[in-house]
Amino acid sequence: MNGVWQQPLPDMPVPPPERAWRRWSPPPGYETQWRRLAEAALELDLGPDALAETGLEPIATARDWKPATVALYSKVARYGGLALPRVPTPEPDPPELDLRPLTELRASDPEHVRAVAWCALALAWPAPVGMFRSLRRDQVHAGARRLVVRTDEGEWAVPGARTAWFAWEAVRERYPALAVSPWVLPALRRGPGLDSRIGGRLSNQALQVTFAKHAGRTAQYLRATAPPTREEAAAGLAAAYRELSYDSFRRLALAAGAPPVAARGVVRAARSVARTARAPRLAG
Repeated sequence: MNGVWQQPLPDMPVPPPERAWRRWSPPPGYETQWRRLAEAALELDLGPDALAETGLEPIATARDWKPATVALYSKVARYGGLALPRVPTPEPDPPELDLRPLTELRASDPEHVRAVAWCALALAWPAPVGMFRSLRRDQVHAGARRLVVRTDEGEWAVPGARTAWFAWEAVRERYPALAVSPWVLPALRRGPGLDSRIGGRLSNQALQVTFAKHAGRTAQYLRATAPPTREEAAAGLAAAYRELSYDSFRRLALAAGAPPVAARGVVRAARSVARTARAPRLAG
């Protein structure tokens, strides 16, 4: 080995953050989430290397991300090659929650009725948001007493959702673009995309936002209409709804006994059931 001292190589200049993000290829299947992650990082003038050093905490603080959102984007970043620590998806808290108010019709505007129909379906058919995004109207069949959902993965009876489903179908008939749309949960307005249109298929992110808005509005309604004897319980339920995501709704429905539709979330729901069952024994 040559013992002669050699001058170290100079440090490579760091490219501007925007150019640095363009050099990274998004992970397959997560192109949209990768783009949103890059946009959020650029708002703080963070390139990929800087984000790997700081982690997601600066972005999460700036955007007020919930723990489930942080877990999602940390996964996307790792899939794209960024060395970020693994963030576990939070368990539903509380492990049990009354979800029925989210399935109750209180108005006739399309946004409310669409959200109620979704929650009524999901309470007994807790599919991941991606499955709902691609669910077509011809896959939902109204029986005499319950709905039936048929997909390539199987067939499920869905009790308790007929009223909301028929209300949503009636609302759709008033709007030509919704009446002809094949999707169960179509867009109600044009989005920023060039191919966005009323009646088109919503993105996963748009559906998550739709659910969060519905949960927040339901929370406001519960607090505003609770009788004096129910004010404390209504306030507690409303507080839980304000933090509720669709993924947590789905895991709570699974933990309450809804049949699994896909593998995702089943293990976490089983852990929630086991934890709830252990609580009384530990207290005793």
